[in-house]
Amino acid sequence: MMKIAVIGTGYVGLVSGAGLSDFGNTVICADIDLDKINLLKKGKIPIYEPGLNEIVQRNVKAGRLFFSGEVNKSIEEADVIFIAVGTPEGDNGTSDLSAIYKVARAIGENLNGYKVICTKSTVPIGTGKKIIEKIKNNSKSEIEFDYISNPEFLREGSAVKDFLWPDRVIIGASNQKAIDMMKNVYRPLYINETPIIETTIQTAELIKYASNAFLAVKISYINEIANICDEIGADVHIVSKAMGIDGRISPKFLHPGPGFGGSCFPKDTKALISTAELLGTGLKVVRGAIEANQNQKERMVKKLMDLMNNDVSGKKIALLGLAFKAQTDDVRESPAINMIDYLLKNNAIVNAYDPESNANMKKIFNNLNVFDSWEDAVKEADCVAIMTEWNEFRGLDLAKLKDLVKSPVILDSRNILSNEDLESHGFKYDNVGRK
Repeated sequence: MMKIAVIGTGYVGLVSGAGLSDFGNTVICADIDLDKINLLKKGKIPIYEPGLNEIVQRNVKAGRLFFSGEVNKSIEEADVIFIAVGTPEGDNGTSDLSAIYKVARAIGENLNGYKVICTKSTVPIGTGKKIIEKIKNNSKSEIEFDYISNPEFLREGSAVKDFLWPDRVIIGASNQKAIDMMKNVYRPLYINETPIIETTIQTAELIKYASNAFLAVKISYINEIANICDEIGADVHIVSKAMGIDGRISPKFLHPGPGFGGSCFPKDTKALISTAELLGTGLKVVRGAIEANQNQKERMVKKLMDLMNNDVSGKKIALLGLAFKAQTDDVRESPAINMIDYLLKNNAIVNAYDPESNANMKKIFNNLNVFDSWEDAVKEADCVAIMTEWNEFRGLDLAKLKDLVKSPVILDSRNILSNEDLESHGFKYDNVGRK
């Protein structure tokens, strides 16, 4: 099998590195963040992702997975180098590629033999060409290398499963030699006949953005349908179920809620629009999805204010769930941020509980009161808002909840509670498209 260096031990890099080692490759995950590397060497995982700790420990024990702060040495020793550093949102919705280009320069400076350079990070269309140029410009000799675009499709909360059992693998390359090496890297998937799509570098780059933008559009669409349901008294769950039965539509991502968040959809939709503008084409549908998503987050605030008769000053509001979705500690672009920001600016007392992301949200709002259980968070609350669909919230003991709160008022922004149960326990409530 192959000797692989994964540069970057963030969400994508760590999951990918562990997954590649599980395929039988020897993998070094390298990072300039020595604190993170030291944590990993001690067996501590810096992010919450179900199953990640197990797969990391298994492959470390098997002698296939290593962690290093020596990026240059890791590049020299590898046959295949994966670039997996962050590409945060930059100015005007564009992607900040400074970390990508820094790695490209390091690869060029330490190129000591033929290697395949593979980008896992989400990068704008045309970035591959620039990476190739930077590697060549920083290389001291005419050593041959090939470049691959191999976008990731990892869902936070199920990333390990997504990597080990993907729907497809995209390999964007300019020659067969590089493609054959990548098939060797992904040999277990190739043997199992996982769809492997061979294409050009630019096409591979676009596939990633096109996929994420489409899913974002689908989420915003069903949220707007839910808003119509609110106004006419229809049930969005029945609407989405009937839609999903149609094979042309499918039921996935037809779950209404408070709007999408996380590290991918908000950033990638803006980046795709920015690219389209540079090319002189329009993306009105994607732009509409972004606008609808922001409206949805604001609509959740309005729903809570309506429940509170537009007065939250001095009132205690308990938020259950802070992460942008369940099974992750990621709070980036979480709908809970809009809610907390509004409530604090209007002099509310905000209590919160999330199984994994209390500390991350506390970094954004240091005057947020966080608790270690939902029971403690809701004590004497004037209103409760469910913001994340954690399983423990699905089975809330409503009788116990009613005993703990000051007022039985609840906003179920994830539609995980039964209207009938809420009514039978005497709650004043609202949700998304299920009045």
